[in-house]
Amino acid sequence: MAFVLKQSDTYVWPVTVEIPIDGGRFDRQTFDAEFKRLPQARNNAIIQAARAETTTDLEVAEEVLAGWKGITDDAGKDIPYSETAKSQLLDVPGVSAAVVEAYINSLLGAKRKN
Repeated sequence: MAFVLKQSDTYVWPVTVEIPIDGGRFDRQTFDAEFKRLPQARNNAIIQAARAETTTDLEVAEEVLAGWKGITDDAGKDIPYSETAKSQLLDVPGVSAAVVEAYINSLLGAKRKN
């Protein structure tokens, strides 16, 4: 298959969040994040800043998250993406870190075989 130079502006990638629950356990929850497809130079800067801890997970998540699928309210109704809903989501402890981890994993890809 030929490589297509012009790519879409966004792509969908799974995010797993571990939410603390009673008894010292975690509830593993997932959703599909729609990430912005940023230029390589910006991706490199994000990865370097994350490794050097000169940016926060919240700052990166706010920049790269452009939408989602699979986020619901407590009644099971889908919550549509909006800037307000995004702020609420990223305010949940652990979500920003999970979003950033998924984004960086999507950029770095699977480990290459020797």
